[in-house]
Amino acid sequence: MKSSVLDKIASVTLNCHLPREVKLGQDFPCQEGDVVAVRILNRKSTYNQLELTTGRFSLLKTGDVIAGALGHRRALMGYAGHLPEKLAVGDVIQLLNIGGCLGICTSSNPDIGPPFECEVLGQVLHFPYLGERIGVPANIQQGASPLADVLDTHGVPIIAVVGTCMNSGKTLACSSLIQELVRRRLVVHAAKATGVSLRRDVHAMADAGARETMTFTDFGVVTTQRSNAPALTRSMLTRLAESSPDVIVLELGDGLMGDYGVDAILESTDIRDAFSAIVLSASDPVGAWGGHRQLTERFDLETTVVTGPTTDNVAGTDLIRGQIGVAAFNARTRSTELTQHIWQHIEHQTQADRAQVGVDV
Repeated sequence: MKSSVLDKIASVTLNCHLPREVKLGQDFPCQEGDVVAVRILNRKSTYNQLELTTGRFSLLKTGDVIAGALGHRRALMGYAGHLPEKLAVGDVIQLLNIGGCLGICTSSNPDIGPPFECEVLGQVLHFPYLGERIGVPANIQQGASPLADVLDTHGVPIIAVVGTCMNSGKTLACSSLIQELVRRRLVVHAAKATGVSLRRDVHAMADAGARETMTFTDFGVVTTQRSNAPALTRSMLTRLAESSPDVIVLELGDGLMGDYGVDAILESTDIRDAFSAIVLSASDPVGAWGGHRQLTERFDLETTVVTGPTTDNVAGTDLIRGQIGVAAFNARTRSTELTQHIWQHIEHQTQADRAQVGVDV
């Protein structure tokens, strides 16, 4: 066991509340979420920052000692990589995302270049036994929020924002919606349900006015997948609904055909039935058409409205309305109309549900 001073602490480790000086061990369980100290070995001119536990971004330099967490990633516009099966001090792994996910990179996107190479310095240790110097491997599950057993939204409307792919405008749509809803004097909570650990998106939602926010990392998960995404979503929605906000905005990170469990969430009947509106964010008209068909034919969900880069001008919105038959509004330039359309849909649905209850009674 040795001591090490960390230059930067990645946001993925937030649950651990790491001090600047940590103790390192030489045994690596190599479990997802294990916190590892590494030294940056190279420089990069793009995708070269680290999100810190404070939410700020810091430029990474050669020689920086950082703490991140082991995980995996499969991002079309980023890196693909997996959890290492074994590790030893001196091994080289890669930084897979700017939130601090560490693993073995197997593929990169030419737009962002090769990843940061990282020399493994040791397994960060946690000391849970008061008065004893017995260290155990630190993992982001320590201090994590417990998972809820069932979904209970307390009747709070939920706006789900899904995308055709990463970087299709989902977070911008969420932030625009939140800002407009808050301007209506509504209490809004927000969450990001899927992806690889990065708090930037929920920070943007908070900046837009969301009173409470959550992300899957709060539950000790570095990277979501089919096996855990539905449970995480139930837990976030249940937790955020407990204080009875007027509405919850939920971003499903990545895309409908990604590897992070969006499809598993939409296949879950209880979650699907809790959605009051579905916003589809798409990069182009063909993506909007395909995303709409996925939602309709595979998940039996109605697309409430389309947004994203495909609605940047009338060429796209006219195609969507004419050929897909769905309303389309740009979240940047027509956020008021976008929000109005969604809220009218929710109010109409609420009235229909009440009428149905009356008929049943």
